[in-house]
Amino acid sequence: MTSYHPAGTYTCQEYREEMILLALQKKLAAPDLSPEEKQRVLEEIAEVEARMGMD
Repeated sequence: MTSYHPAGTYTCQEYREEMILLALQKKLAAPDLSPEEKQRVLEEIAEVEARMGMD
C-alpha cells in the first residue's frame, strides 16, 4: 500500500496514482459515456482512491 506524505518526499508512484485518478475523472466527465462505462470508471476511481488512502 502506498503511503502519502503531506510534508515529505513525493514518490514517482504517488505521482502516477494521481495522474491515473485525473485521467479517470476526465473520462467520467465525457458526455457520451454509457451507463455501463460510467459504472466501470467509478469503480476504477474507487480502487485508485483506496490505494491512495482517500477512501
